[in-house]
Amino acid sequence: MPESTASRQRFPGFFWAANTMEIFERMGWYGFYAVSSLYLTGAIADGGLGLSSEDRGVIQGIATFFLYLFPAVFGALADRYGFKRMFLSSCVVMIPGYLLLSLPETFWSFLAVYFLVAIGHGMFKPVVISSVAKAVTKETGSMGFGIFYMMVNVGGFLGPIVAGIVRGWNWDFVFYASAGWILVMGIVAMIFYKEPPRDEVAEQKRSLKEVFGGIVAVVGNGRFFVLVSGMLVLLVMGSKWLSPAEYLPAAGIWLAVNLLADVSLRKRIGQDGPWYLQPMKVGEGRYLVFLVLMSFFWISFNQIFMTLPEYIRDYTDTSDIIGSLGPFAGWVTGIAQNMGADTSQWSRAYLEHGQIKPEHLINLNAFGIIVGQIGIAYMSRKLPALTTIILGSLITVGSFFMYLAGQGGWIVVAAILVFSVGEMLASPRSKEYAGSIAPKGKVGMYMGYFYWCVALGNLFGGLLSGITYGHFGPVERGGVDNPDVMWVIFAGLALLSAVLLWGYNKWMGETAPASE
Repeated sequence: MPESTASRQRFPGFFWAANTMEIFERMGWYGFYAVSSLYLTGAIADGGLGLSSEDRGVIQGIATFFLYLFPAVFGALADRYGFKRMFLSSCVVMIPGYLLLSLPETFWSFLAVYFLVAIGHGMFKPVVISSVAKAVTKETGSMGFGIFYMMVNVGGFLGPIVAGIVRGWNWDFVFYASAGWILVMGIVAMIFYKEPPRDEVAEQKRSLKEVFGGIVAVVGNGRFFVLVSGMLVLLVMGSKWLSPAEYLPAAGIWLAVNLLADVSLRKRIGQDGPWYLQPMKVGEGRYLVFLVLMSFFWISFNQIFMTLPEYIRDYTDTSDIIGSLGPFAGWVTGIAQNMGADTSQWSRAYLEHGQIKPEHLINLNAFGIIVGQIGIAYMSRKLPALTTIILGSLITVGSFFMYLAGQGGWIVVAAILVFSVGEMLASPRSKEYAGSIAPKGKVGMYMGYFYWCVALGNLFGGLLSGITYGHFGPVERGGVDNPDVMWVIFAGLALLSAVLLWGYNKWMGETAPASE
């Protein structure tokens, strides 16, 4: 029996429908996300919004932060009302969201609409992952999630290609394309997706109150949740309106006030009384530490989509790549011309101001993963999960240092591909390690909130990207024109992540050994 036929028979129909939808959903998301830095900070004359790098970082950080927090809520809703309904509801939110993104011209109006888009993708994410999980068994799990991860990158590769081509004519076409991919996704859901079998006993239909209560319980209690939330608000909003010399002390004062109040409450009330008068309590402390440490990796990882597009646009000279590929491009256009095609406007699809568009270079990340993921996974299969994560982080460090070698196009290409190797090592195994450190009986909870580290990485990755590029970027954008320092900072964060994860594993000791 051919391998493709065996695979089709091994997985139910809704598995393939879910994977097909994943391709189009990723095409919609990455179709804009890969060029979002260019659109937000691009000159108004070129069709961009003309925002500062700092504003761009806040928008990207906030929207993607909530995107990775929403799945816990919408997953519970999907359990209550059905997976197919949630798929279709996400389309109803995402399609108008992308169409409306072409209208805002200010920071707040764009953030509001982009937040709507994030809600739509947050509705989709838990349902597609749950669909795959329901379709696989212990024997087919590795292959099933391997196929799913491949589909993620296929969509992440194709979406930016189309976006990069069509924005050469008009930025509005980028938003129309993303909306179109989501429409196709909705058609697949409506026609081909069949509701997977339900296990009412295993799947307790939790109310939203229970979901939010679980979120608070993972962090600790209500007062500790308020402390953490207040810190996040001060850091995010402070980075928009205040200087670090202002909002960092404010965050310190907020922390000190809460700690002093906690001392007083412990003496007078103890654990009794309403939640706002109870002493602070840390919930799953070991797991929260792990999430924070992994967020350092995701802060560094996100720079390839947040910071690198601006860096390529403002600093990279891709004439070396154009010179190398010129003969091949001439051969292709010559064939097209001989067939009667007008190729006079073709350069608009790939070039901007005489340089290769940043998104086409960044897209090599997804291409590298598509080509190399199976081989990397095979070669690292016998390494412990934590060792693989640390190795991936160290390779990421090396990729950031490569930008110090020069600003030529081929240097950027090499750095992106090396970065992709680090991602292929660290990202897939991080989920495995999260499960391995979970106490018995809490594996489901640990995995359910794993994406919190991704959310934190997006939030602080966006803020750090905007602040560092705004300071170390071009003089004409208010910077000091020293981007090398910026790459050293990102490399330092990735290195810090590796060192702290190693120390964390030692601290966990025998109570939660890494998966061997």
